[in-house]
Amino acid sequence: MKYQQWRRPAGNPAALAALERGGIPYLPALVLSARGITEPEEARVFLSSGRERFGDPMRLKDMDRAAARIRRALAEGEAIAVYGDYDVDGITSTCVLTHYLLSQGAKVVPYIPDRMEEGYGVSLGALDVLHAQGVTLIVTVDCGITAVEETAYAASLGMDLVITDHHECKEDIPAAAAVVDPCRGDCPYPFKYLAGVGVALKLVLALGGPAERERLRAEYMDLAAIGTVADVMNLTGENRALVAMGLSAIRHSRRPGLAALLRESGLSDRPITSAAVGYTLAPRINAAGRMGCAQVAVELLLTGDPARGEELARLLCGLNRERQAIEADIFAQSIALAEAAPPEEQKALVLAGAGWHQGVVGIVASRMTEKYACPAFMICLQDGHGKGSCRSFGGFNLFAALEQCAGLLEGFGGHELAAGFTILEENIPAFRRRMNQLVCQRTGGEEMISVLEMDAEIEDPGVLTLEAVEAMDLLEPYGTGNPKPVFLLQSCTVAAVQEVGGGRHLKLRLAAGGRLYDAIFFAASAAETGVCVGDRVDAAFCPQINEFRGWRSVQLQIEDLRPALTRAQSEQALYERYLRGEALSPQEAAALLPSREEFVMVWRYLKGRAAPGPVEESPRKLTRNLSRNFGRRAPLSRTLVCLEVFDERGLISLERRQDCLHIALQPVEGKVDLEQSDILRRLRALSGESGA
Repeated sequence: MKYQQWRRPAGNPAALAALERGGIPYLPALVLSARGITEPEEARVFLSSGRERFGDPMRLKDMDRAAARIRRALAEGEAIAVYGDYDVDGITSTCVLTHYLLSQGAKVVPYIPDRMEEGYGVSLGALDVLHAQGVTLIVTVDCGITAVEETAYAASLGMDLVITDHHECKEDIPAAAAVVDPCRGDCPYPFKYLAGVGVALKLVLALGGPAERERLRAEYMDLAAIGTVADVMNLTGENRALVAMGLSAIRHSRRPGLAALLRESGLSDRPITSAAVGYTLAPRINAAGRMGCAQVAVELLLTGDPARGEELARLLCGLNRERQAIEADIFAQSIALAEAAPPEEQKALVLAGAGWHQGVVGIVASRMTEKYACPAFMICLQDGHGKGSCRSFGGFNLFAALEQCAGLLEGFGGHELAAGFTILEENIPAFRRRMNQLVCQRTGGEEMISVLEMDAEIEDPGVLTLEAVEAMDLLEPYGTGNPKPVFLLQSCTVAAVQEVGGGRHLKLRLAAGGRLYDAIFFAASAAETGVCVGDRVDAAFCPQINEFRGWRSVQLQIEDLRPALTRAQSEQALYERYLRGEALSPQEAAALLPSREEFVMVWRYLKGRAAPGPVEESPRKLTRNLSRNFGRRAPLSRTLVCLEVFDERGLISLERRQDCLHIALQPVEGKVDLEQSDILRRLRALSGESGA
């Protein structure tokens, strides 16, 4: 198993039925109802991705001041620097604003700091360089919200800063000409999840004015979608509309460099989805910044020359392959360090290495969180100093944790899921101890575990038709806040197993409900999973359409596999969930409800065995004896519920002693009405039955 725990919500048949009556197809309705959407109108609002979702850019705090200062610079012919970041969000933000300002006749200097030499954010050295080039106005995109000292230094050189950012704010806001950030505590803008490129686009729309908003939105929607998806922003509300429109725009982009990159990365004849952007397009753009060549990506997205676009696209793909090789080497080193760490240092992995590539450790941190189910902090060491990248796990707030370690750090920034920091090498042991303490406080000392969140169980595999799976496109685009749906299919038989992609992936055929399904399990091998032909497994999967040589078929993209439980094991597991008070689906509650005949069977057995003393048997022995004595199968879960009801109504005294049940009949007068049982009432209510 890839995940230590699988979790799915209780189903909501009433909401599912209401959504289907409202015209929503079965699989999307199943997902939406599982995620708490119960009414068709609520679903339509959630799924809508029209222009009505876009807010007025002037509602962002300081947007009026930002637009006014930039208009003044345009009118007076000032040299303007667009100061970005080296990730995809920063690169696309830089391109959006640079392209617009150039279209307005501005003197523009796009500036992205070198990841290895300068690090993240506005630096004093960069300000000196820009001042020497005659820049009098710097507009930051996707950075700058923590640049308090740097803003003051720029002012001393006679330069103004307009800051646009989307990262968490510290207590002090820079004294800039304008600070536009939806995360500001005093910002009234209702949608707080814009990416840096989303804020940069808002600035362009503010500069263009109401009459130009539709045209400008169409002009830059492709870049805005790429940056938003790549930065793993929440894809609900305004971002959902932005990305939905942007994905369509990418396919028809008039940017020669972007079109060349689509061809070079194999996307020219494939659907452009959020997954295609996140896993194919964005890593190639990101590789430029990670390898210290962010200007290559900027030029690719800004060039109007198709030949130059082709050249740059090939260069980016080459940089990405180089990045992958470096990443694999650092990942192997990190695993060795993590395995050697004492248990008290494994709540949060704080790993450091000399010579590690600063542009790659963030990806390695993400892989380490997945492998070890805990936050990971990767630090590149050089000359006694460390530059770190970290990734969260299990809801641990990185930004808040770094704030609590501020005394050990030279600087930090980011948000709750991903952040960066600088630290003296001598402070790393204390930082490691403190971070492990903070994780322990967050979890109460319990181990963090990897949890696979599923949406629903597919009880009838026959619903996985080509038409039904195609209907799931209604839920796109997927991302944070609207993850790709994961379903459960129990008790499949493995009909075929084949390693593909040089042994990196596993191709399967699964038999369920009399049907065969092709399945693919990425980043998994036969040895790792232990899966063999003939095995019975439970499959957690995302259904998708596979296209091959013009043939379209349903394919299950496997998220995880586990050995299928026997019927008795499934019943035992369901009963234990009931005992723990976990949420049950109506089907599960119905499966726990004993019939009148089962109550009679258990009672007669107890009456026949009770004298002269109590019954002492394991649950499984009890059900075997019941089945043998009465010639019909006694389900374990319902037999145990029978005993619970008898105990509740005073007919027996029930005790559990390790794996043994101690059952003693109690003297009663008159007839006992089992229908008054609170246990039965609760199970009937959960199952939707009205009772006798």
